[in-house]
Amino acid sequence: MITVVDYGVGNIGAIINMADYLGIDAETSSDPDKIRNAAKLILPGVGAFDKAMLTLQNNGLIEPLNEAALKRQIPVLGICLGMQLLARRSDEGVQAGLGWVAADVLRITLPPESPLKVPHIGWLEVKPARTSALFNSAVHGERFYFDHGYYVQCDNPEDVAATIDYGSEICCAVNSGNVSGVQFHPEKSHRFGMRVLEAFGKI
Repeated sequence: MITVVDYGVGNIGAIINMADYLGIDAETSSDPDKIRNAAKLILPGVGAFDKAMLTLQNNGLIEPLNEAALKRQIPVLGICLGMQLLARRSDEGVQAGLGWVAADVLRITLPPESPLKVPHIGWLEVKPARTSALFNSAVHGERFYFDHGYYVQCDNPEDVAATIDYGSEICCAVNSGNVSGVQFHPEKSHRFGMRVLEAFGKI
């Protein structure tokens, strides 16, 4: 059973619908005890870093999340802003992140002459950096839907699971032990998003 953390931030309904389509048992919960004792967790998120962290804190969810991810070491998947919350801090705000991955969240910067825009909204091919829980390094050509102005920069290159080319090569997926994260929205990425969610379901 996958528990999707419901703290009012994220496309929770779309994630549950995709899990149902794939035959994966999934539920939403905002209950600290259910989150603490979950078998697997998905941490979704859209919007601002500080607001999300304060909402988790105000709902009494940080300690249960830490218990599940750090002490019990269950599989965890952060999605979009949920991936950024796995890091220590963000350029977007002043609140500390969960710190489960040795990384910081930086604003995407582009040279003045670049035709690209920030935030980055749209489809882009993802390049696996290595074989990990969610990606096979031999598989290329998968495209996913993004909507972000920030990205995660890992201290350890081994924590980078996949990258995109957006002005420069930047991290778009992480994997550190039992903790994984994707910057894109698998629930909006059709068959490739289904494959990622299915891979997480099989961990």
